[in-house]
Amino acid sequence: MFSFYTPATYPSSLFSVLSLSSPESFQGGEQEELRRNTDGSIRMANWAVAVTLLLAAVAVGEGCGGAAACSAVPSTLDGPFAPVTVRLGDEAFRGEAVDLPETDPRVVRRVRGFEPEQISVSLSATADSVWISWVTGDFQMGNDIQPLDPAKVASIVRYGRLRHHLALKATGHSLVYSQIYPFKGMQNYTSGIIHHVRLTGLEPSTRYFYRCGDPSIPALSTTHEFRTMPASGPKSYPRRIAVVGDLGLTYNTTSTVDHMKRNKPDLILLLGDVTYANLYLTNGTGSKCYSCSFPNTPIHESYQPRWDYWARFMEPTVSEIPIMVIEGNHEEEEQVGGKTFEAYSTRFAFPTKESGSDSTFYYSFKAGGIHFVMLGAYISYNKSGEQYKWLLRDLASVDRRVTPWLIATWHPPWYSTYKAHYREVECMRVEMEELLYSYGVDIVFNGHVHAYERSNRVYNYTLDPCAPIHIMVGDGGNREKMAVNHADDPGHCPDPATTPDDMGGFCAFNFTSGPAEGKFCWDHQPDYSAYRESSFGHGILEVKNETHALWTWHRNQDSYKSTGDQLYIVRQPHKCPILTKSATKMNLF
Repeated sequence: MFSFYTPATYPSSLFSVLSLSSPESFQGGEQEELRRNTDGSIRMANWAVAVTLLLAAVAVGEGCGGAAACSAVPSTLDGPFAPVTVRLGDEAFRGEAVDLPETDPRVVRRVRGFEPEQISVSLSATADSVWISWVTGDFQMGNDIQPLDPAKVASIVRYGRLRHHLALKATGHSLVYSQIYPFKGMQNYTSGIIHHVRLTGLEPSTRYFYRCGDPSIPALSTTHEFRTMPASGPKSYPRRIAVVGDLGLTYNTTSTVDHMKRNKPDLILLLGDVTYANLYLTNGTGSKCYSCSFPNTPIHESYQPRWDYWARFMEPTVSEIPIMVIEGNHEEEEQVGGKTFEAYSTRFAFPTKESGSDSTFYYSFKAGGIHFVMLGAYISYNKSGEQYKWLLRDLASVDRRVTPWLIATWHPPWYSTYKAHYREVECMRVEMEELLYSYGVDIVFNGHVHAYERSNRVYNYTLDPCAPIHIMVGDGGNREKMAVNHADDPGHCPDPATTPDDMGGFCAFNFTSGPAEGKFCWDHQPDYSAYRESSFGHGILEVKNETHALWTWHRNQDSYKSTGDQLYIVRQPHKCPILTKSATKMNLF
């Protein structure tokens, strides 16, 4: 039996559980029983309290562990929040990571001949289509190597809804790539044959089984399965989306991936810096950081087999859970002739054409009622460039009645307060932030800095209730050390001259207003930084409905269900108008 006081008072975050942004969300007579106190909490009659708690218990189910747990989770309606910092704790667990050796059973080649390996699933632009990718044949290293012929191995996927009746067939394309270093002492690389096949005409929210390969050799994979995304709509969402960045292939990576899998995501977002192959010489000798590795070589080397090791390790996960990737700086991998990003652009399948893009650096896709925009920080983003023009078209095409949530992703963060990479992409922020804000982007995900940080709603370094939440999840477990120092720590503000933009510009000037006016860094944790912690981990996004999403961040050293940070992100479209298509055509094109 419930026991209540009169009147009862509850924080507004409780209404996040019920997908209500205010008491006014109730209709009719119920509205008469709800009043807001001066502190923002909600005053309720006893019967309303009982109904609320019962509804909350039903609404959250397993996702929050009961009404009591959910009522304790804050929401953006309770913010902005006072800044919180959790310092580096266990050095042995949270600090430097060690790569898996090439002899580890999880990364060695286990197939024969042209049997498929490194199998993965990625999404197309909509729920009725996915990409299946894999590799056949082994890579080659040396100074005089002959690439495999893609024409000799077919790209075929057999698939269907029944494991033992794969009646449908799709074909695709294949290719190889090479990493060439014509310098004395360096070894060249050529990949196995990389296959990409697009499956179309799929049903939303449906499990499919598949085998890939070339049945004429015969060389087919074992049977795998995946589940399509829900159809686009305001009440249709993936259950859980895992978000991770700067993953690499270390023992900490294995912990991150294990925790992530145990949280049972329907989709994985990888925020760049995939393998860290460019921390190695072509003979396989590794270094601890990019800036200190091999400065006297004629070109910055990369050990491409690390890509194959990574894909073998990830296959048990991404052959069944779709993964969407955006490029990071460690994917640049310069080679002769000015070629860059060859491994990244070749190994993954991207919905570029499906989303109206002509580049693997930027694209978009839908997952239920969410529209994702994946942007490139290492390609031109100025207003006269192709990426910006594409972004204008893509944002203008989004119907928020169908996909209420708009999430943007790119690798380096705009609002990190760590010393590492502090304000190094200011030019990108200056060029693109106003556009993303005008279209009401709800959440921004980034990596790059090897730590975790969540912002308050912020636009142009100013707290703004209609601005997005910026979440930095660059703590996947990579080889480089954990970011520990903050730019606002005494003696750790970097010299602005050392932070030129990767695209050649310079925008990292001192602040001209606010608490840090005349300075490059704040002298305390900025008010836009809500929570920051140096620890390896991953995040989970659970979109509950068209206005409420639960964000949780999970440390590797905790149990996978434990949360290091959690927040209900609440959209308020009635308070935050979004730029219309007509305004776009009139003012921006």
